[in-house]
Amino acid sequence: MTSSGVALTFLVLLGLVVLVGPGILGTANRLDRLHVRTDAAWAALDAALARRAVVTRAVSVVCGTPALGTAADRAERASRVDRETAENELSALLEDLDRSVLAPALAAELSDAEQRVVLARRVHNDAVRDTLALRRWRLVRWLRLAGTAPTPSYFEIAEPPADVPTQRVSARVVLVDGDDRVLLFEGFDPARPEELFWFTVGGGVEPAEDLRATAVREAHEETGLRLSPDELVGPVWKRRAVFSFDGLSYAAEEWFFVSRAECSDVDTSRFDELEQRTIRRHRWWSVEELRATDDTVYPVQLAEVLPDALAGWDGETRLVR
Repeated sequence: MTSSGVALTFLVLLGLVVLVGPGILGTANRLDRLHVRTDAAWAALDAALARRAVVTRAVSVVCGTPALGTAADRAERASRVDRETAENELSALLEDLDRSVLAPALAAELSDAEQRVVLARRVHNDAVRDTLALRRWRLVRWLRLAGTAPTPSYFEIAEPPADVPTQRVSARVVLVDGDDRVLLFEGFDPARPEELFWFTVGGGVEPAEDLRATAVREAHEETGLRLSPDELVGPVWKRRAVFSFDGLSYAAEEWFFVSRAECSDVDTSRFDELEQRTIRRHRWWSVEELRATDDTVYPVQLAEVLPDALAGWDGETRLVR
């Protein structure tokens, strides 16, 4: 290359740096602020949960319900990984509490502590949503602008419902293709359409229907694939979760089967009206992609437990989050 060509190339690169550099710097600064916001939101949520635990222990003494105090201690000491489960168990006990026996001041303090948890959770999840949205930008991923900052995650604790949560048993299919990729759908809660998440094939068990029949039916309705009950391995996992969807609260019990798909073609034409409204797309995920993604995936431990399930089932149904 001639000296003039080198000079021209240098000028072009310099121009790109001048044009693009401020944008990259601005994005990096914005991402840093979002991480700070997420950390602060988690600290506020952690403090709100701790206050609820303190008030709950006082309530436990007054009501003579040591199980309530034990649940509060367990929730407060739980690691971040186990915190959701412990806090939801505490919420369930508080839902069953007869508050009429409490002094008005203590009942009001408990109600206030619970509402502060609700508000802090919403603020935290809003911060997580905004952070994840920016981290998913191609430019952010390509240039690794997130650095070593950990990927934030939503805190899934059910808000105090007006009624008792609806019990929901479902059968789910971990459908994998010939390349050991798992099929997931991306959807959202109509009440919080900005919070996207990925989930496996499956749905609720109908009256007089067993788990395998549900798994086969749901697989056909959601993918067009016709599986037989004998093709289902498991249930390999069981997941309990308390969550809100479309303004209603559910206490879910999910059973997961593994099955192989002969082809990767998916037919979603049998989606019901709610699925058509709330499911955006589907794709096949490798274990490596699951480990690397910033997207929210349920079950949360899918990338961790999928390899063992693909290697062969030992007959034990394991609890997953």
